[in-house]
Amino acid sequence: MKVITIKQPYASLIAKGYKEYEFRTWKTNYRGDILIHAGKGVDKEALKRFENLNLDYPSGCIIAKAKITDCIYVDDDFKKKVVPKNPEVYRGIATKTDWEGYGFKLEDVEEVENVKVNGKLGLWNLEINIK
Repeated sequence: MKVITIKQPYASLIAKGYKEYEFRTWKTNYRGDILIHAGKGVDKEALKRFENLNLDYPSGCIIAKAKITDCIYVDDDFKKKVVPKNPEVYRGIATKTDWEGYGFKLEDVEEVENVKVNGKLGLWNLEINIK
């Protein structure tokens, strides 16, 4: 199955339904099932912003599965539609005026029992049965 490694707290925000797009500088043509891997990297400033949510932030493990249903170029029109949905979650993308990239639309997100595994860059494959 395809996997994407995401820093915390963003991986947990996706798993809990607060974040519906994952942002990357590269485009993907892949559509379909994907596992969300919480990497060992942590954005400490962002953790402080979301401490009121009282979420757990596991690292180095698969924490959710989802579907990538679209890959959208992030332009001003996209930002105007997405940022108001959750300004705190999408604050980073709203303030980056010189950043170019893509938003991977994630749907049908389900948390899974944490499975320890090392992450990788890009979309990567993992042979595993997730329940």
